[in-house]
Amino acid sequence: MGRSGGRRRDRMRWSKLYTFNCFKGHHGEAGAEGPSSDGAGALGGPGFSRVVHCNNPTLQKPLKYPTNYITTTKYNIITFFPKAIFEQFRRVANLYFLLTAILSLTPVCPFSAVSMIAPLAFVVGLSMLKEGLEDWRRFIQDMKVNNRKVSVHKGDGEFVYRHWEELCVGDVVKVEKDQFFPADLLMLSSSYEDGICYVETMNLDGETNLKVKRSLEATLPLEEDESFKDFQAVIRCEDPNPSLYTFTGNFEYERQVYALDPFQILLRDSKLRNTSFIYGVVIFTGHDSKVMQNSTESPSKRSRIERKMDLIIYILFTVLVLISLISSIGFAVRIKLDLPHWWYLQPQNSNKLDDPSRPALSGIFHLITALILYGYLIPISLYVSIELVKVLQAHFINQDIHMFDEDTGNTAQARTSNLNEELGQVHTVLSDKTGTLTCNQMDFLKCSIAGVSYGVGSSEVEIAAAKQMASGADENDMPLQDIWEENNEDEIELVEGVNFSVGNNRKPSIKGFSFEDDRLMQGNWTKEPNSSTLLLFFRILALCHTAIPEINEATGSIAYEAESPDEGAFLVAAREFGFEFFKRTQSSVFVREKHTSSQGTIEREFKILNLLEFNSKRKRMTVILKDEDDQILLFCKGADSIIFDRLAKNGRMYEVDTTRHLNDYGEAGLRTLALSYRVLEESEYSFWNAEFVKAKTSIGPDRELQLERVSDLIERELILVGATAVEDKLQKGVPQCIDRLAQAGLKIWVLTGDKMETAINIGYACSLLRQGMKQICLSIPTGDQVAQDAKKAAKESLLSQIANGSQMVKLEKDPDAAFALVIDGKALAFALEDDMKHMFLNLAIECASVICCRVSPKQKALVTRLVKEGVGQTTLAIGDGANDVGMIQEADIGVGISGVEGMQAVMASDFSISQFRFLERLLVVHGHWCYKRIAQMVLPEALLFLTFHCILFQNIPVYFKCLYQVFFSLNCRSATSFTRILPLGLQYFTLRRLLGFLGNLYTMIGLCCFSMLFLPRFLLYHLECLSKMFLLKSAYSSQHYISKGQRIFSLIGTGS
Repeated sequence: MGRSGGRRRDRMRWSKLYTFNCFKGHHGEAGAEGPSSDGAGALGGPGFSRVVHCNNPTLQKPLKYPTNYITTTKYNIITFFPKAIFEQFRRVANLYFLLTAILSLTPVCPFSAVSMIAPLAFVVGLSMLKEGLEDWRRFIQDMKVNNRKVSVHKGDGEFVYRHWEELCVGDVVKVEKDQFFPADLLMLSSSYEDGICYVETMNLDGETNLKVKRSLEATLPLEEDESFKDFQAVIRCEDPNPSLYTFTGNFEYERQVYALDPFQILLRDSKLRNTSFIYGVVIFTGHDSKVMQNSTESPSKRSRIERKMDLIIYILFTVLVLISLISSIGFAVRIKLDLPHWWYLQPQNSNKLDDPSRPALSGIFHLITALILYGYLIPISLYVSIELVKVLQAHFINQDIHMFDEDTGNTAQARTSNLNEELGQVHTVLSDKTGTLTCNQMDFLKCSIAGVSYGVGSSEVEIAAAKQMASGADENDMPLQDIWEENNEDEIELVEGVNFSVGNNRKPSIKGFSFEDDRLMQGNWTKEPNSSTLLLFFRILALCHTAIPEINEATGSIAYEAESPDEGAFLVAAREFGFEFFKRTQSSVFVREKHTSSQGTIEREFKILNLLEFNSKRKRMTVILKDEDDQILLFCKGADSIIFDRLAKNGRMYEVDTTRHLNDYGEAGLRTLALSYRVLEESEYSFWNAEFVKAKTSIGPDRELQLERVSDLIERELILVGATAVEDKLQKGVPQCIDRLAQAGLKIWVLTGDKMETAINIGYACSLLRQGMKQICLSIPTGDQVAQDAKKAAKESLLSQIANGSQMVKLEKDPDAAFALVIDGKALAFALEDDMKHMFLNLAIECASVICCRVSPKQKALVTRLVKEGVGQTTLAIGDGANDVGMIQEADIGVGISGVEGMQAVMASDFSISQFRFLERLLVVHGHWCYKRIAQMVLPEALLFLTFHCILFQNIPVYFKCLYQVFFSLNCRSATSFTRILPLGLQYFTLRRLLGFLGNLYTMIGLCCFSMLFLPRFLLYHLECLSKMFLLKSAYSSQHYISKGQRIFSLIGTGS
């Protein structure tokens, strides 16, 4: 396979522009003492023993590292039988029938061994078959991943396609744009001249921002397929571990040693973006890769009904033992006292099972016989009925057309049928936000420029608030979903004379751009009083970024590959305002500007001098460039708190108005950034750039600090231009779904990585927070959280806040009052500690909604565990990314969304859906159906089984009723209309109901026993009377019949 990718973009050396993440690592000359990383000294020792011979399978093969084959199934060919058997015999009833099957091989069994073993084998085999089929589906998904293809170097500079599962450590691979990385790779080169590539890691950590990776400078010449013909190198690095953000190793190449860091490592299941291709060498394969090291085995989950059935079996088994014990005692007594007088039974020839000389031993043997004989008290076929019903219910979920997503073509999937009825008992829903509640699509909605707010559109938060207020006094009892569905007028009057537009009559918006304001569109901004400031605002949008334009050759349209959705929305907005970014080269960016000249559209070139990129610590991004008039401009955008601290005295002209607008945008649930600029003198810039280059080329642990210090020097004396407001769109139907679930009595928790203000705004947008709901906010004061005194003060502050919140809930007199709890990540870290978590949970369960902000993936799992163990009710976790896997597996029910963040969450889940709104139907309709049918079947069918046990077709009523329950028991419309039917709990398995069924059962058993004991005597007595009355022909005949009656009675009494 020849080199087909080509470097189709202009060659760019981004390292000349980037300051932090993309700086090239330095290497040691031959004979250097090793890598400069902190862990270098440990290479070759425990935990750092991995050796990779690149492009040399002869030396690599003896090391015997795992293959790249992965599996997420619960079983394999070897473990299926023992693990599946273990799962089946966790059921108490199966243990009992296993015991009876073993005893059936002894002489004391009243039945043949086949009649005891065959039903058990059928029941267990059917359940194992179901488990095997469900695991087979997981295997098929694994095979789809393992059979993906990637281009691999086979030798002599030729690359061929191979399956992922065939990759080995040390192989050189070529990954092309928009492909996933098949293993953990060391990046060697890319389609960019200096080895830069963009990586999308949202399948690993849920983040949508693109990460910039870079190769070592020494491997940059490896840019063609043919260049790998003689490539040889050795990597010595750390052993496989689950840390996604660290890596320690050495790269030995051409007699030189280079230090490796995480910026050269490309992790499995992340995706290559904005780059034509990369070359890399495989370091970790299969289950050694970091993403698989972070995965856990699929937990074994059992439904509450199944556990309750074990309790029923325990009770029935106790009764069985009691009946058998009484029967065996009576048998022993009669064997000792009466059997010697029953000459017709030939007691002199009796065996040890009924030996009058050893009645105790005979009683013990009879006890075993009775345990088997009365075994119909344990309803084994009930398990078969339940399994069949569950399989049909799972099929109905899979085939539900109302949970089909037309955009993706995905349907709902019940990945296991063991938990169907659990869906109808959910008490708490714990949900991720990004990609689960939201589309992760940013829309430019409003902006503030020169102290003037532009944009007349409404955010979803504003629309929700307006509709609730409009429903007001006249419709206080009207449910929110009815407001959403019925109140579709174009305008809602909030106060007299002020109308708020909420209708559906908007013009179709462009993706990423929902801005509506004629003052700025179609060049009308040139007529505004501050047109020069507006011009600067639009240029900042078009120039202050790291995006790359992608031109569609067929249509000529331009799409932007940006590091974040916000950045893409800014570029789309700039284009719609008349400032289209269309080209980037090594040193320049090009913009087509409309309305800025009488000549019409003109193309302008801006030379990039420096680029100080955005990161979570800096919270700002700066670009320094030179325009066509040789004027040096600094454009900076970032968080308003950061920008405002860096404003010059003469740059605060619009600060008051902009601050007011930012507060309004925040209340509307919008994400905001402040924009500023500065004009630099040539001498000032030259002096600063010399310091910047010096810091950039420095070597040592304080390099980052020096870069921060130098960057801070130039990002001062800024002039405020304005602010942007973008909206993270909610998925369709999310507010209605959450509101219906809340009406059904479910507690809803949202676990998000957003800051508290943003999370609260999103809460209002999705109806998690409602007007009039009282908020309890838990946070700790900012400061040094490392110092012991500061930790103690923070815990005391949090304890006080929790106590105050609990007191507020207790003192609330309005029974209909609702509370919402909001807690940030730092406070949550303390709240999850052993001495405080129960206080936090007690407060949380008193609130209708809970929002946890700045939550890590580990904290998500810990919160889920706390709720599951502390509340004691069924918990459901729903998410769409690999960062949600721990939460999904920890919950009683895990639901994965098959969205844009890969399949990790789906593969770890029990059920999968494609949109959050389908959760309503999954719980309210299918959950209710499944729970009610199973619950109403178990106890009545157990009673029917016992009652009709002696009838030949004993299970016909059972299966008829099962089929009726499956097909005809409940109407879908009634399930969605009366959502209060959902939180039924285990009302069908209350102690009172259980005792009632058992009382009826044992009354019938008592009547049967009474009939069996006394009816033969009654018949015998009347038989004697009849024989005397009718004077039968011979006394012998009469005595003959009497003897037969006595024999029948004795046989019944002895249980023979």
